[in-house]
Amino acid sequence: MNQFSFQYPLVFGLIILFVVCAKYCGERSRAIYFPHIESLLMRGGANRSSLLLWLKWIGIVGAIVALASPVITKEYHDIHKNGRDIMLVIDASDSMRQRGFDVNDLYKNKFQVVKEVMNDFIDKRPDDRIGVVTFADVAFIASPLTFEKEFLKDIIAYQQLGIAGKRTAINDALVQTYGVLSKSRAKSKIVILLTDGQDNMSKIAYEDIKNIIKKSDVKLYTIGIGDPRDYNSRYLKDLAKAGGGEAFGAYNSDMLSQIYDEIDKLEASKLNDKKVVEHRYLYTYPLFVAILALLFFVYLRNKRGV
Repeated sequence: MNQFSFQYPLVFGLIILFVVCAKYCGERSRAIYFPHIESLLMRGGANRSSLLLWLKWIGIVGAIVALASPVITKEYHDIHKNGRDIMLVIDASDSMRQRGFDVNDLYKNKFQVVKEVMNDFIDKRPDDRIGVVTFADVAFIASPLTFEKEFLKDIIAYQQLGIAGKRTAINDALVQTYGVLSKSRAKSKIVILLTDGQDNMSKIAYEDIKNIIKKSDVKLYTIGIGDPRDYNSRYLKDLAKAGGGEAFGAYNSDMLSQIYDEIDKLEASKLNDKKVVEHRYLYTYPLFVAILALLFFVYLRNKRGV
């Protein structure tokens, strides 16, 4: 944003002083010796006298404007965004077919609701790289970490129930996820695990995955959805605690949306906002005009012999 101003606006008060002086402090010395000099000068050069007057006042006003120091101030913000690497781990086991989780559309199953909520979360994280791991009997990387949000949402849309089996392998999914983030150079790395069941298919033992989580610099959030009797809330809480995050539970779609919103707030992207102010001083322009006008004024007076 450009803003024009004067650094010393009070200097303009000098114009009043010059106006008063021009009226009441006129030169009288030459009238003593040549009482009719004005009439003689006016006969031969009325136009030239008017030009001299203009040049004099242009010089005076130009000098005063230069003293007031006109300046253009430009402000802009140098913003650096520190994005995060986020892995979304979603349960695609057979239990996610259960309907009635969406309070507004009872015919939607859990998996459909989860995909919609995840898409909304992705839209709110434009400065983060996000990846997806899908799991059931097996776990696989559906999408690597990427900034391409439309591509990511297309990948999520392609995910279908049964694509990875029917049972639940949470520990195996976390091993895959932490393997991806171990190669990340981001300062902040996050995992959001969502499931509606209990681990009954993993080849990785609970203690082993817990040690991996503890040793990692990745923050882990866990979300259990549906009836709390269907998933092991204590197990999810222990995982979240090991990962320095929090555990959540959602009975319905509204609660799930609120949980993702809460995580979005907890992991807000950091902004380094540096305000930069640039000053462009313009006093040289009126000063140049003032000097030029006064030089012409002196030249014309000397030429006339005044």
